[in-house]
Amino acid sequence: MTKSNEGLAMASSPVESGAVKWDEFDKLHVIRSLRELVGRWWKIQLNFTDTKGFLRGVPEGRFFNPLNSVCKAVTGDQKGFQGCLGTARKTTVDATNSKDSRLFKCHAGFSAISVPIRVNNQYLGCVFGDGFIVEETAAEQRVQIKSYLDRAFPGRAHELMADVDKLPVLSKKEVAYLTELIELVVDEMLRANKVVADSQKKVAELRKELGARYGFDSMIGKSGVMQAMYRMLERVAISDATVLIQGENGTGKELIAKAVHYNSQHRGTKFLVVNCGAFNENLLESELFGHIKGSFTGAVRDKKGLFEEADGGTLFLDEVGEMSMAMQVKMLRVLQEGTFTPVGSTQVRKSNARVLAATNRDLAAMVKQGTFREDLFYRLNVINVTVPPLRDRKEDIPLLVDHFLAAFGKQVNKPAKTLSVACMEDLLNHEWPGNVRELENEIERLCVLAGDDKEISNDFLSPRIKDSVAKSPNAQYRLDGKLKDALEDLEKEMIRQGLERTRWNKSKLAKELGISRAGLIMKVEKYGLEKRGERSGSAS
Repeated sequence: MTKSNEGLAMASSPVESGAVKWDEFDKLHVIRSLRELVGRWWKIQLNFTDTKGFLRGVPEGRFFNPLNSVCKAVTGDQKGFQGCLGTARKTTVDATNSKDSRLFKCHAGFSAISVPIRVNNQYLGCVFGDGFIVEETAAEQRVQIKSYLDRAFPGRAHELMADVDKLPVLSKKEVAYLTELIELVVDEMLRANKVVADSQKKVAELRKELGARYGFDSMIGKSGVMQAMYRMLERVAISDATVLIQGENGTGKELIAKAVHYNSQHRGTKFLVVNCGAFNENLLESELFGHIKGSFTGAVRDKKGLFEEADGGTLFLDEVGEMSMAMQVKMLRVLQEGTFTPVGSTQVRKSNARVLAATNRDLAAMVKQGTFREDLFYRLNVINVTVPPLRDRKEDIPLLVDHFLAAFGKQVNKPAKTLSVACMEDLLNHEWPGNVRELENEIERLCVLAGDDKEISNDFLSPRIKDSVAKSPNAQYRLDGKLKDALEDLEKEMIRQGLERTRWNKSKLAKELGISRAGLIMKVEKYGLEKRGERSGSAS
């Protein structure tokens, strides 16, 4: 009968009927204006039905708020109400496979128009208007309406028929115009739905990207110490507890903080970072708590602090060990009470930000020295995450190297390079004082200097790495020769370092390495790694 709405059904993804916010459509100015226009001209109410024929966007327990007195009487009658429900549902189901609008008659004899709503060929329901008479079939419809009123309202039929005679009778041209107006309503619904779908898609993609980028599985490391840290982070993320992340420079403390945030219930909120060592005391106070206009020279306007900006989200305090004692007092207050006062203000404000802190300093030693408050240390150290240095997890170096080589190749749009055996050996035998950050920078340097070479030799290594390897006569890692010997060398070194790290606690080390305690004891004896003066089997 009229044009199809298929061309406008262009939402980014199919939308389930249950997910459609029908109540929101009636708040759109264009749809509200069109409904008012149709009601004023022809006393026709426009309604929405879902795929099962249930009306949406209407007050609970009511049908559709008809505008003419006859339809009000029909819907006010129990049988009439059920008849209207049946008409709406049958019409909606009949339109399931239709793309075009449809003119039909309701159970009482009135004419109605329905227009299907489709998003990416998915049927979501209808928009329809009813309660009018068509000029070409007016005589036939009046007979049908009178017959219905005589049966349903024997005492009021004459009165109601008088109201029927007052209703506008739509010509063929007016029916076409009414159809176009209803189709405009559908078009606006589709546009509104597309805007919402696009926004939801962007948010979902962003969250997926952040989740992939900062997921625990995106942290590269299969060593026992890293696996133990992953297990702890998974438990930490679901809580709101304050976390202190300790580790040397270059170990990835901020990456861990982001992983905790983006895997927590706060993942959709702000993640803000401040380096406490980058500001003097006054500037740090302003940065964290904000200030009011005129509180100091240069304060030309009010400024929110990071605690206020991060309210409901996460605030990451990097290098927290660099704060002055005076600043530590103010930090303790906001951590304990959730309150702070902007610089120059007397108004106390609140923040519900989750705090993650990081430092490369030994805060426990600083507490003993009197340079860090003990109460603040315990408030920050609710959960402690210690990031192992790269020298304690050298078995992760090949994985990290592959990752950085692939990343560089992607950056320059070229296949990833490989390292020669000698180059990898030297990387494994270097002590990496700069940790993962140093390794990343070294791999980028190697890729640049190697030019078009597909395999990178150790000739391109930094002088500091060559020197450190040359000065280490007891280099532990070799990648040539027999595989069995190389694996035993690696196994021996892992166990030796693990024993030193755990202070010869074999139960703890066995758990880290993923082997039984008995198996570890056998390997310790095999490699002659017993602690001096320790008798076999007597260690913990």
